Amino acid sequence: MGAPLYAQVTDVALHLPGTSLTTAELEDRLADLNPGVPIPRKLIECVTGVSSRHVADADQRARDLAVTAARDLLARTGHPPAALDLIIFAGVSLDAVEPATAHMVAAELGAGCAAFDVRNACNSVLNAIELADTLITARRYRTVLVVCGEVATSAIRWRVGCEQEFRAAIPSYTVSDSGAALLLEAAAVPGIMGHRFCAVPEFWPAAVMPFRRLESGGHVTGPFTVDAVGLAVAVHKLDLDVLTQPLREHGVGWDDLAAICVHQASLPSLRSFCEGAGIPLDKVVVTIAEHGNLVAATLPAQLHEAARSGRVRRGDLVALVGVASGLSAGTVLLRW
Repeated sequence: MGAPLYAQVTDVALHLPGTSLTTAELEDRLADLNPGVPIPRKLIECVTGVSSRHVADADQRARDLAVTAARDLLARTGHPPAALDLIIFAGVSLDAVEPATAHMVAAELGAGCAAFDVRNACNSVLNAIELADTLITARRYRTVLVVCGEVATSAIRWRVGCEQEFRAAIPSYTVSDSGAALLLEAAAVPGIMGHRFCAVPEFWPAAVMPFRRLESGGHVTGPFTVDAVGLAVAVHKLDLDVLTQPLREHGVGWDDLAAICVHQASLPSLRSFCEGAGIPLDKVVVTIAEHGNLVAATLPAQLHEAARSGRVRRGDLVALVGVASGLSAGTVLLRW
């Protein structure tokens, strides 16, 4: 078998669409589209902490954002598409029910490797990293590209019948569009140090975007609905001790990390989750205010920002902590 093989994150790339939509502008548009419905100004930012989000062009698809990030990453690392062994598309957004969006990404990149999708709400990328690490250490693949493309603003609820409907739709006003890519490669020393996940599936109804079959044929997605009370109860029922297990296995704690990337649906929920999990907020890369909820691209976006700003340097320890509807949570500990 030879020496043990490990997985290393070679680099990460992020693509943000050029169009931004501030919360004030979003409120103006809601007021124009819903005359007669009171749209309380500054409520969205007060409740969520989101001041701006990124919006893809009308003709941009999830794969387009993912491919743009992937091309940048491959160019910077000097990897031609032909050098890839596997492409995993991981995200909430998808371009078709069939085939897997990963095949569309591979075709646009000009890659002829294996490809498939991984979907687990906002933990999709985190689980893709877990899977890529497992496949690399098992010597199935040596070079794995994980990509994500989110066109989440397509779920914004622009039409509301009353103020109550507006308030129920607030979670949809936090989302943002983006593309992200991570390259994982076989290495002689550990890069991905460990990962652990937990779930409380019985609380899946707390956050749902339904998929319904039409009588006339075809399917349609319904509005994203959140039961805030149910979601809070679900988070409290998570085995948050699991989040620190990869750290304990290596004799480190949160304070030993250069940065902690935590999924961010809103600023209040981030603070509450970190407090419950014992995560020091000053270690967290906070992106929610400026970039909105980047959905499954949130964690690679934070890793990208931390690396580009110099907050994280090669050799530093970083934790990627995810929490997603379903409800699931987990940590990936890596050495950058």
